[in-house]
Amino acid sequence: MNDRMRKQVEFALLMDKQKNIFRQNHIADGSRRENDAEHAWHMAIMAYLFREYANEDIDISKVILMCLIHDVVEIEAGDTYAYDEEAKKSQREREERAKKHIFGMLPSDQGSELEALFDEFETQETAEAKFAKALDNLQPVLLHEANGGGDWKEHGVTKEQIMRRQEKTRRGSDELFEVIKGIIDRHIAEGNIKE
Repeated sequence: MNDRMRKQVEFALLMDKQKNIFRQNHIADGSRRENDAEHAWHMAIMAYLFREYANEDIDISKVILMCLIHDVVEIEAGDTYAYDEEAKKSQREREERAKKHIFGMLPSDQGSELEALFDEFETQETAEAKFAKALDNLQPVLLHEANGGGDWKEHGVTKEQIMRRQEKTRRGSDELFEVIKGIIDRHIAEGNIKE
């Protein structure tokens, strides 16, 4: 095995660690918490399914790859819960360190490409990044809907917190934002989300 392939194999095996990064939300049947690998895979499938609802023309291959790599830094930086304001204070610094190390493991051409794609997702300036972010926001909402909103209730999440986060969804897809808004309104009425 040459050095390039060795680096690629090591990176591929590192990606397996996403299966051990557990998020705060549960899978659809509520039986256990979702992991980062499942979240990324689910987003990638959703990108293909929902691409027609993007606000702008998008390169779907780019969106799918963006979905698959957008949380890899959590292998080293850990997951930051969407509504944990204290953890968010150090999130950027932790993720920046992890990004340099993780993508630096790859051959330089691939490492640079994936790091640039990760940064594109983070800055939210392109049509692809905006749509990927919409999916990143939609995916857990669909799981919350499927499992009865228990995660929102458990964490005492408010409508204001959710809607502030969902503003980025609207930038990528007005139609998906409306779906989310309908789900949120229903869960407010059911008492799973605080008004």
